[in-house]
Amino acid sequence: MNDNRHTDTRHEIYLQMPLYVIALFVLCDIWMLTVSVVAGIVGIIFTAVYSVVVIVLYISSRVSSEAAYANRAMENGRVQKDLIREFPIPYAILDKTGRLAWVNDEFAHITNTSKRKLMRLTAMQVFEGLTHEMIPGECDEPVHADIEYDGKEYRVEIKNIRVNPDGPVDSVQEQETSEHEEEMENLPVTEDQPQEKKTIKRKKHTGVTNFTAMYLFDMTERNKLAKENEEQKLVTGLIYIDNYDEIFDDLEEVRHSLLVALVDRKINKYMANVDAIVRSFEKDKYMFVMPKKYLPQLQENKFALLDEVKAINIGNDLPLTLSISLGTEYKSFIEDFEAARSAMELALGRGGDQVVLKSNDKITYYGGRSQGTEKSTRVKARVKTLAFKELLETKEKVIIMAHKNPDMDAFGSAIGVYRMVNSMNKEAHIVINEVSSAISPIYGNFTANSMYGDDMIINNEQAIEMINADTMLVVVDVNNPSLTECEELISYAKTVVVFDHHRQTKDVIANATLSYVEPFASSACEMIAEMLQYMDEKIKLRPSEADAMYAGILIDTDNFLTKTGVRTFEAAAYLRRSGADVMRVRKMFRSDIDSYRQKADGVRNAEMVLGMFAVSVFEPKEGPESPIVLTAKVANEMLNIAGVRASFVIAQLGDDVKISARSIDDVNVQIIMERMGGGGHANIAAAQFTNTTKEEVKEQLVNLLEEMYKEGDI
Repeated sequence: MNDNRHTDTRHEIYLQMPLYVIALFVLCDIWMLTVSVVAGIVGIIFTAVYSVVVIVLYISSRVSSEAAYANRAMENGRVQKDLIREFPIPYAILDKTGRLAWVNDEFAHITNTSKRKLMRLTAMQVFEGLTHEMIPGECDEPVHADIEYDGKEYRVEIKNIRVNPDGPVDSVQEQETSEHEEEMENLPVTEDQPQEKKTIKRKKHTGVTNFTAMYLFDMTERNKLAKENEEQKLVTGLIYIDNYDEIFDDLEEVRHSLLVALVDRKINKYMANVDAIVRSFEKDKYMFVMPKKYLPQLQENKFALLDEVKAINIGNDLPLTLSISLGTEYKSFIEDFEAARSAMELALGRGGDQVVLKSNDKITYYGGRSQGTEKSTRVKARVKTLAFKELLETKEKVIIMAHKNPDMDAFGSAIGVYRMVNSMNKEAHIVINEVSSAISPIYGNFTANSMYGDDMIINNEQAIEMINADTMLVVVDVNNPSLTECEELISYAKTVVVFDHHRQTKDVIANATLSYVEPFASSACEMIAEMLQYMDEKIKLRPSEADAMYAGILIDTDNFLTKTGVRTFEAAAYLRRSGADVMRVRKMFRSDIDSYRQKADGVRNAEMVLGMFAVSVFEPKEGPESPIVLTAKVANEMLNIAGVRASFVIAQLGDDVKISARSIDDVNVQIIMERMGGGGHANIAAAQFTNTTKEEVKEQLVNLLEEMYKEGDI
């Protein structure tokens, strides 16, 4: 509008220019009269005639020009009105309640509704995906939303339009405003609208009007192409046979080729259903790529390949198990492959027989129901021991730490590492902040012995002061940094070594120089006992050290009843030869009468869920025995009940609630506890909760057990 006014002003000045010349002629006539009267009279006559002609032309031209400008403006208005009405993008104007005040032809076309009927509806009544909250206020930013209507997908933009006819506003907005005002004036007045109509009329006269415009952009084809593009992206994955060597060592040689052929056929046939390309790059390792659109299909059948391969039996005593890893949703295909490799390490660290899907924002697990196959070979233990020895030679000092509230396995494995370090004449310290009742029976054997020195056991502050570039940090019986005695030490240490037997989760110690995680081992003490035999033939454990490590194996295996393999007994035999006394250890860890009664109460409270899971809720009291240890003992005791495949003890420990889970059958309690935010390994797992009650945790656990049993996950 300013541009139009500016144009009108310039045109007016152009028309008035001849009038200004009249004044110039008058001055010339006055000067001519002073020179010659005759010449002056002639000039006056000429000026008079010129003035009459100019004035007549000015009046007639101005009238015709205004008419031409008016016609042009009216023509522009009609063009703009037709343009916005025939605009190919659906467009509507709403009032502040969301009611449709005006719509263009395309809007009426896509809704297949007449304009008159639309004027009686709100945008929320026409489109189910819209709400009143989406109508922006006067100062709000435009609102965007995605909706579906009549089988099509639309991107909706709703924004305010502030129109001031006397100010700088474009003609399209002015046309929209006038049309909206006309529509509002013609609409019938209802009980909830008279005040609104009065307000709009008042705004019309004050010159400022606020409206809400709504645009609909058809995104159907674009979303379809985007989906097709996303589905055609490649997902990379790896397939490893977990127990290849163990299976073939146990199978007749003439059947080896038959087993390999059957496995290849199962894998290739399964992957052919999802348009995947599979290639074997080692005797027990495969790589595959597949379109992403088939990934939901594999997730829906929970990667049935795991069970199909496990069903192969041509005389092999052990079932064949696979580990599968996939990487997806990263920026490049190379990153996807690296994610698949990382996921495979996680799958193997969790015991195999499962699928790990790693994307850029989360990790998903499938399978993992079997207990895994014990590795009979000690090659890995020997290799890790030699690597540890080489690292140890480059350091002057070693700090050893386990998890918070250390148990006997944590303390015993720390003692074993301490002995390895001392055998190479290196300084060693063990980080323990609080002596729990779980280790107190044997803890005094070391603190009261002058051979170990006063600085054998240190706290967090002392460890942080000691650590430097020549210090190695050894973490035992835990691989989750948040569960360690002092998480800060991990970031300070230049060299970190991890020895653990728990199944890995997504939270692992990422900067470990050497990591030896063996989920098939019964305990960390078993792993360290094997390493001691490869460290140096001259190492001779003291009886108290052998007792500590033997007690760690004894507690973690529940007196050699759970997760016990050939290597477990071999490690126990080594410790027995080193001076471990079975009766001495047993006497150390006997329960007092009050703790035994509490354990009996915990068993008495047990309820059967689905006829196979024992669930007990009780509140242990403080006493000589730690409530955490007592909870674990109740869980172990309930496994002696006939028909129980897994036991769960829910205990109120102050403001926290803890679940201690144990299994004796093929139930993997780790995947159950992971669903509840905890972890562990196949036979022993736990979870801890805050700001809740034991009754609520029990309800959550029972619902989860029923759901997982129904889905076939346990």
